[in-house]
Amino acid sequence: MKAYAYVVGPQDMAWSTLYELAGSIGFAGVSSYRGLSQVEQQSGETPVCYFLFSAVPDIRSLRPIADAIRFSSSRGIRFSPMVYCAEDPSIETTMACINMGFDDIVALPQSASKLRDRLNRQIGQNMVFYETAGYFGPDRRNRVATLKPNPVINRVGGPFRRLEIVRNVLDGVSVLRDDFFSAPPPVAAMQTLQ
Repeated sequence: MKAYAYVVGPQDMAWSTLYELAGSIGFAGVSSYRGLSQVEQQSGETPVCYFLFSAVPDIRSLRPIADAIRFSSSRGIRFSPMVYCAEDPSIETTMACINMGFDDIVALPQSASKLRDRLNRQIGQNMVFYETAGYFGPDRRNRVATLKPNPVINRVGGPFRRLEIVRNVLDGVSVLRDDFFSAPPPVAAMQTLQ
């Protein structure tokens, strides 16, 4: 695979296992994540860089890194595949990953070939990303399971961007379509128009 992988998380047993597994599936290289400056340099050589997050006790501890990636000024980094790898991800962990803009959540252990196949899904496929005031990441509309009924499900949303992208290991990220949508008119204004 002509892509690079960064393994993110505390360098414990879960991290070491993920690091070894990533090293066995054919990435151009695998490193410990030490900050976006190293990724910016690497993306000049391998335009697609994966972020493989190892399991942590509190998923919220990963938010600063996920936000730094998803809200990076570099398009190549911003659209990078982010994958959380855990032995048994809970519903709460899955929801948190989705809300942080992760592309996928993988339950380990997996064989090297199965993990490679799973990671390859991030390449060569048209994908839809959304950007709002507080979210940037893959389309999560049919991915978010609800733990309890949401009383604000019918609220009026704000402006957002819908981007259609494709990742390619030779060229990096191509934005195929970029649409901006304004906030819909307030409910009170809609009622006066009727």
